[in-house]
Amino acid sequence: HGLPTAVHDDLAAADAEIRPAPLPGPDMSQSDAVEAICADIAAFRERHGLARVVVVNVSSTEPVLRAHPGHDSAGALRAALAAGEDVLPSSSLYALAAITAGCAHVDFTPSAGMRIPALREMAEQAGLPYAGNDGKTGETLLKATLGPMFAARGLRVSSWSGTNLLGGGDGETLADPAAMASKTASKQRVLAETLGHPVEGEVHIDYVPSLGDWKTAWDHVTFEGFLGVRMNLQFTWAGCDSALAAPLVIDLARLAARAHERGISGPLGELAFFFKDPVGSGEHAVMTQYETLRAFAARLGGRR
Repeated sequence: HGLPTAVHDDLAAADAEIRPAPLPGPDMSQSDAVEAICADIAAFRERHGLARVVVVNVSSTEPVLRAHPGHDSAGALRAALAAGEDVLPSSSLYALAAITAGCAHVDFTPSAGMRIPALREMAEQAGLPYAGNDGKTGETLLKATLGPMFAARGLRVSSWSGTNLLGGGDGETLADPAAMASKTASKQRVLAETLGHPVEGEVHIDYVPSLGDWKTAWDHVTFEGFLGVRMNLQFTWAGCDSALAAPLVIDLARLAARAHERGISGPLGELAFFFKDPVGSGEHAVMTQYETLRAFAARLGGRR
């Protein structure tokens, strides 16, 4: 009960750092917006005397990205921005600002962010590490854990259907079909990867405002055992979204900062344990991801 009082000043100081995003509009080009965001990051680093900053994207999920020729390479992107084109979604503006400011970057959402080829090229040219995508905190965590169990036991999964109920800002955003398409694609990918074959069934996401920061998932799984005997598994997962995500964000910031300090650049596939759709890794089995993470942490903690 004493915790809110003990951390009050720290929380107030953090709140004082929050500021509106300098997003492009009639009076600001995307290139100008990146410059403004970059200046904000640099000022934050200097104000607090930090050796390095990690930019973590925890903003609302964006619709699936529309392709643009400027996404193909660093040169094409620079040319498009110099011409005043609106070529990047908001998440990627921040990713570009992170690169420009010399920061490691983490995508905790399924939005485009750093996944645009031009930005990956620029990050690697700058010697910066990056990680993502879409934090794995609830239903997909269970899929990544249970999927390998079915595969290892030779229990062939026929279908896996799920319904997710959530409130809060995330739920409100995902009420938009375009944003939901981006989210469900990352949630479904883990099954085919861990089971080795596609399965029937879909993921449904319903916005229930009264749930606030809490979310509930109901899943129904059908599978076949010895001699084709049909069976099923049903489970309910109910959790607090912020309490599930916050420790992952803290760990990711610490690991990305340490990787940056150790001179590691490019996609941090070793951090796949945290994500539904990990960059730099095709591994989705959660315990295999965990052992890879442990080995990486030991490497980061060792002597140079």
